[in-house]
Amino acid sequence: MSPFNFKEIISVSLILFSVIDILGSIPIIIDLRKKFGHVQSEKATIVSGIIMIVFLFLGEHILELLGIDINSFAIAGAIVMFLLGMEMVLGLQFFKADPEESKSASIVPLAFPLIAGAGTMTTLISLKAEYTNSNILIGVVVNLLFVYLVLKTCAWLERKIGKAGFNILRKVFGIILLAISIRIFKNHLLV
Repeated sequence: MSPFNFKEIISVSLILFSVIDILGSIPIIIDLRKKFGHVQSEKATIVSGIIMIVFLFLGEHILELLGIDINSFAIAGAIVMFLLGMEMVLGLQFFKADPEESKSASIVPLAFPLIAGAGTMTTLISLKAEYTNSNILIGVVVNLLFVYLVLKTCAWLERKIGKAGFNILRKVFGIILLAISIRIFKNHLLV
């Protein structure tokens, strides 16, 4: 576990990339843009980064201080992800647009729980057992750069995909999000 190990940075980056799954979240992001009119890419990326970095260094202590075990935290995040998936698949609306807080989608549900959710946070705690904090931190930054790029190009992607393509992607990724949330719920319920 040496600091700035390229192999560790690649491993951490790939693990976080698969957990964050920003590409899989594109239909959700496009849907949030439609509901709220605008998603602030910079704000969502910065808030996600702050959440991840704080949780990397203080996560276990924060949860312990609040009397929350990591499994309960993961289950709570899985429930929010499940509701988002249900919204996408069934056309229900749990996250309603508030005219007074039109910028809130950049924080909830985008920055948390989609980007820096319970899955990401529990992964960060797990990674600390195998990798150095410096390599994990670099992996977080690499993923945040990719998240920002995807958030910035979502409008372009929406034009390229079209309405029919968007609807298909929304349903498919809704089912994937449901499956991920059920897996997180199941893995942490049985522990």
